[in-house]
Amino acid sequence: MKTGVRALGIAESYRGDQSTLAGVVVRASRVVDGFVFGTCTVGGSDATETVVSLVDRLDREDVRYVLVSGIAPAWFNIVDLPAVHEAVDRPVVAVTYEDSPGLAAAIREAFDGEARERRLAVYRRQPDRERVTVNDETVFVRAVGVEAGEAADVVRGFTPEGGRPEPLRVARLAARGADAVSVGDE
Repeated sequence: MKTGVRALGIAESYRGDQSTLAGVVVRASRVVDGFVFGTCTVGGSDATETVVSLVDRLDREDVRYVLVSGIAPAWFNIVDLPAVHEAVDRPVVAVTYEDSPGLAAAIREAFDGEARERRLAVYRRQPDRERVTVNDETVFVRAVGVEAGEAADVVRGFTPEGGRPEPLRVARLAARGADAVSVGDE
């Protein structure tokens, strides 16, 4: 991957009833090239809108890929990857770090009625997870707007060590830092 290729990594940190989402633009050369922040509701249904808003507010045509840390931030506030892809017109790749049977059973257990059905409908629209080996670690990747092989190459290309792509690692740190500042302001 060319060193100037950019990805926007989006990760979260949450406290209370709101989750901070941080977006960080990182070049494949590992140079951080921009930040953006937003919030979504813990247990809500606004994560997809927040992710799209982060991309829109950045207004960076040079960002080739959007990487999302998982699809269920903020206690099952499901990110609809196909909807994000359609809205931002670039590949969207979600990365998770643990093998699991999926979220359907947990959603059924945690929610009732319309809240359950809405989450399950969004969850069912998501592509299947693909197992990807990165630096002797295993991650799980869902991709929209890009073939599975290219998505795996993107994840590997943005992961200099360990199993967490640099845009997602830095975004997680930024989200935690933003949460720490907001807690200190209270």
